[in-house]
Amino acid sequence: MAIKDKAGTQSALPMNEILAGDCIDIMNSLPEASVDLVFADPPYNLQLKGALHRPDNSKVDAVDDEWDQFSSFAAYDQFSRAWLKAARRILKPNGAIWVIGSYHNIFRVGAALQDTGFWILNDVVWRKSNPMPNFRGKRLTNAHETMIWAGKSDASKYTFNYEALKELNDGVQMRSDWVLPICNGNERIKNEDGQKAHPTQKPESLLHRIIVGTTKPGDVILDPFFGSGTTGAVAKKLGRNFIGIEREEAYRKVAQKRIENTRRYDRSSLEVTQSKRAEPRVPFGQLVERGMLTPGEELRSLNGRHRAKIRADGTLVAHDARGSIHQVGAALEGAPSCNGWTFWGFKRDGKQVPIDVLRQQIRAEMREQ
Repeated sequence: MAIKDKAGTQSALPMNEILAGDCIDIMNSLPEASVDLVFADPPYNLQLKGALHRPDNSKVDAVDDEWDQFSSFAAYDQFSRAWLKAARRILKPNGAIWVIGSYHNIFRVGAALQDTGFWILNDVVWRKSNPMPNFRGKRLTNAHETMIWAGKSDASKYTFNYEALKELNDGVQMRSDWVLPICNGNERIKNEDGQKAHPTQKPESLLHRIIVGTTKPGDVILDPFFGSGTTGAVAKKLGRNFIGIEREEAYRKVAQKRIENTRRYDRSSLEVTQSKRAEPRVPFGQLVERGMLTPGEELRSLNGRHRAKIRADGTLVAHDARGSIHQVGAALEGAPSCNGWTFWGFKRDGKQVPIDVLRQQIRAEMREQ
């Protein structure tokens, strides 16, 4: 994979590097369809009016940097459409994007996402377990941010490690509201003056969940607003590649040092629990071909209500019902569908054993090959 500079010279995709400059220009210079995931934490356009103070009159270190200031909503919308267009171009056909924002900008960014051609998959509410309090007492405490997860198009076969996220959540489906603390304590990166290096540093726990849930080891993750390098640090730990883009030199220095001091987890620990849908397909007939089950052998439903005989072509027959393990199970139960693998069992050594045990045996052999 190669990119061309302005002179037309080809060079390697800048893996695991922090690129200096404007994110739109740099993304437009990268190869088309070369990135698996984009994580974007763009300027929020907070539109702050004056300084904010605590009740003790100390000043709040708010986001008042030049990079977060836009002359109008129209200017911000133009900027959003431009970087989203560039990001979509470099995504692979099955790539996806995560964008995080607050009430100041996320609705405008969401509209721009759809206008650019992305297909929204979920919006996720990151509920902060330790939010900054509302000092003026004139509004609700702003205790969450919103993330939008979108595929490159409605046809994208995006990565979603459903089972892995379920395991992260104690065996319960991962919901679209995530309760995680904001970045604080030792995780907060400090500059040479002992001040926080970046005002909107995201916690590693947030990126860990996103990367484990929606990428695979070896994938390329691009962050066009790299900041203090959280995306790169977590990507490195989890065995993913990253490309960071950051125009502010101070942030680049902090991020580079952070990533150099980050160690990758052991390779054997990077694999995650896979969805059952990702397992290789095993036809029931293969069990018959291999003699694991034999024509004429009787299967019994695990609920004890039905019996069926195996035929040489891997179909079943029971009374007037004939067909696959799924079709016959559904017909006997009077149900619209049936998972035959978990419905039928066979006898071995006087015990009833689910036929799925034999399928898993074949799958284990496939993984070892």
